[in-house]
Amino acid sequence: MSKKDLGLLILILVVGAVVAIINPRFLLPINLANTSNLIGLFGILAIGQAFVIITGGIELSVGSVVALLGVLFVDFIATRGMAWPVALPLILVLGGIIGLAHGWLITRLKLQPFVVTLCGLLIYRGVARFYTADGTAGFAFGQNFPELEFLTAGRSYGVPNSFIALIVIAIVMWVVLHRSVFGRYLYAIGKNEEAAKYSGIRTGRVVMAAYVICGVLTALSAIYFAMYTRSISPASHGQFYELYAIAAAVLGGFSLRGGEGSLIGVILGTVLLQELQNLVNLLGIPSSLNFAVMGGVILIGVLVDQQWGVYRERRRMLEATRKGAAGAAAE
Repeated sequence: MSKKDLGLLILILVVGAVVAIINPRFLLPINLANTSNLIGLFGILAIGQAFVIITGGIELSVGSVVALLGVLFVDFIATRGMAWPVALPLILVLGGIIGLAHGWLITRLKLQPFVVTLCGLLIYRGVARFYTADGTAGFAFGQNFPELEFLTAGRSYGVPNSFIALIVIAIVMWVVLHRSVFGRYLYAIGKNEEAAKYSGIRTGRVVMAAYVICGVLTALSAIYFAMYTRSISPASHGQFYELYAIAAAVLGGFSLRGGEGSLIGVILGTVLLQELQNLVNLLGIPSSLNFAVMGGVILIGVLVDQQWGVYRERRRMLEATRKGAAGAAAE
């Protein structure tokens, strides 16, 4: 665990202790379970976003993708009678295709990630609204899918299965990011894409793979959200979810410039965000301030990241100067 991660963990514990003192309901099992469930839902989304940010990119369309794929998943199993073991991998494949399309436009046609994903945000939201005729997609009264509901919205020994899924995914993605050649390539591209290209890394394929991973994890998150809400209005479902994912990644130490960050930090960033949301609810702060809190958190995270970078650069320069002076004295 890095110093950044340790500092974030301490901040989480301090904020949690303060909220618990002010309002003891924070520590109630039902509140902790509900918060853990939301951490699982948004954490999966944040991990996907982190894989894109590490390359120096950004994915602004995840909220709209959650709405579109959520609508399709509910429609497939609730209206068209498709078996959920068939619908689930189909939605994951669609998510991967969306990520592949974004990666192709960015790496082959050299479009800016901001432009590509902003257009995606508008396109997927519009398609979802058109698909439902601006209506709502949901399950009929009494329509149940016991196995699917247990896997997505159920609990094992009191722990939400969405949170357990997040832990499993986080472990796998931690190995991919921190213990594989592919992960080292991602960091290299984020630091300096031109240098990575000249060192023999196929940067285009690696960046496309990062967007595919983001697309698949976003699709999985869309399924969890669909089963959690059980009713989807495309006009509002998934709105601003991209901000939650970006904020969690930034708080977790992922630099928007690319090339920095740890997966543990993403999980801790997600925990802190949901803890702050819980704080807003328990302390009676108007819910209309939720986005103000989110914006403030992102701003603080970017400022801290920037100042931390300046501090480290100064330390490197001082150490280089000292070594140079010591070498000159020795001669």
